[in-house]
Amino acid sequence: MNQFIIAFRECLEAALIVGIIYTFLSKANLTAQIKRMWLAVAAAVVASIGVAYSLEYINASIQNESIAKLAESVFMYITAGVLLYVVFWLSKSMASKDAIEKLTASATESNSKWSIFFLVFFAILREGFETVMFLFGSSLQAGFSYIGFFSGIGLASLIGYLIVVQGKRINLKPFFSATSLFLVLFAAGMVAYGTHEMEEFVVKGNHLEVFGLESKTEISRPWNILVPQAELSENTSELFYNFNEKKGKYIHILHDKGTVGSFLKGFFGYNSNPNWIELFVWLLTLGFGLNIWRRFYKAA
Repeated sequence: MNQFIIAFRECLEAALIVGIIYTFLSKANLTAQIKRMWLAVAAAVVASIGVAYSLEYINASIQNESIAKLAESVFMYITAGVLLYVVFWLSKSMASKDAIEKLTASATESNSKWSIFFLVFFAILREGFETVMFLFGSSLQAGFSYIGFFSGIGLASLIGYLIVVQGKRINLKPFFSATSLFLVLFAAGMVAYGTHEMEEFVVKGNHLEVFGLESKTEISRPWNILVPQAELSENTSELFYNFNEKKGKYIHILHDKGTVGSFLKGFFGYNSNPNWIELFVWLLTLGFGLNIWRRFYKAA
């Protein structure tokens, strides 16, 4: 679900930008510039894929487990911050048709015939870079769904085509309002997950003594429910448990590694045994994001 929403929102913005520029160039009968525009789109997509592979390579190259957890934590914090910024400020300015047409007009009047190429390339690369960051952060939490990813791209492309090329009047405010709300939840979840990974860094790096602790069990938690069981009692229904062969234990479906819990973990940042700091930063980020979301769309 989160891959669908991220891909849909980012690709819809990209589709609208390309569509507005394409319409402007078509009306001006600038065929050569249209070719450069599509070349820029292709180049930006390739560059975005390169960024994705680079992030995956860097992540896989970190051999020290403790350092890997630290890197994931820092990446989650950065991604959540960028996500909130993009949702409420950057995307709003880029959605302005007049601003995009003004930039396109300036590029066509430039002495350089490649001005349109660079305008489109960096605009789409920005969207691609954001998409890669958000999807990579999401996949670290709960895996990657190709179905959700390509469905989001397909729907965004269709809506962009209908609006810009076919001239259909579609009210996009409900789309951006709903997806922005979900992205706020993603951002809060990423901050919580980043805090959880910071705990793993402290534990695996043997830094507990810095906090006056001797073992992980001494970390204070608001709750620790649905603990995996080595065996199930006769009164326990197996319907709500899955056996994890790797751990050799029965895991409840609502545990954050269970069937339902893993989905909630990737979507909302759910954790069946968070520490107090993790819960606090989740609530703080969620409250901050919801407050800005309410003000932004009330004023829009």
